[in-house]
Amino acid sequence: MSLMTSSSASDQTALLINEQGQSRVLLVCEHASNYIPDRYSGLGLDAAAKRSHAAWDIGAKALSEKLSEKLDAKVVMSGVSRLVYDCNRPPNARDAMPEKSEVIAIKGNVGLSADDKKERICTVYEPFKKLLSDTLNSYPQKPILVTIHSFTPLYFGKLRTIEIGLIHDEDNRLAVKMVELAQTNTDLKVSLNEPYSKDDGVAHTLALHGTRNGLINVMIEVRNDLLETPDQQTEIAQIITNLLQQSILEMNEVLTIDGAA
Repeated sequence: MSLMTSSSASDQTALLINEQGQSRVLLVCEHASNYIPDRYSGLGLDAAAKRSHAAWDIGAKALSEKLSEKLDAKVVMSGVSRLVYDCNRPPNARDAMPEKSEVIAIKGNVGLSADDKKERICTVYEPFKKLLSDTLNSYPQKPILVTIHSFTPLYFGKLRTIEIGLIHDEDNRLAVKMVELAQTNTDLKVSLNEPYSKDDGVAHTLALHGTRNGLINVMIEVRNDLLETPDQQTEIAQIITNLLQQSILEMNEVLTIDGAA
């Protein structure tokens, strides 16, 4: 796989993986990394917090890379922890630079000044946003936007039984089709708009880069205990690849018929 960065090699704010990929699918992983640049002094977090799901989507980077291989798809990733700036949030969102994530206090985010926030927006969010926009604009035909995330099995003490969630913005067609096909193609529990929906503020990337550009899009959430080993990651990647490819094929057939009509 080739790699392109929008920043220096020592501080890879935004990354493009497999930039020669031929698939119409563009994969996006906003929470791929738990890296906190030195200038933020670790945000006052201990080692366990930096490794936790609060800092990144555990397993999402590896899953994105395996999906890239199976689909021959480009991937845009953030190279900085979402606790520094969550690239799936607009700058005016309260949780773009959160002071608390579930039960973990983010001391380095308390009392940020307007200049502090502007620095993070300019050095983390804007490079990611530009790389994603530029990559979308590089396709010869309209791409299909697919964002990859993972979620923790236990959240605020509540056990989550859902295994894969398909979340949509205004256009629900791809998400609905994938859930429909999952009923006969996998034993995993696949649901629509779980464990989150756009009402929870998680559809920023879909709305800004997908809906606004008239692109088919979907957000995929995988429970992170299903992504703990390379074998698990490969298995989940194959399941998602099958669902994506079959869904896109069936949708294209319908769109072609509708267009001809």
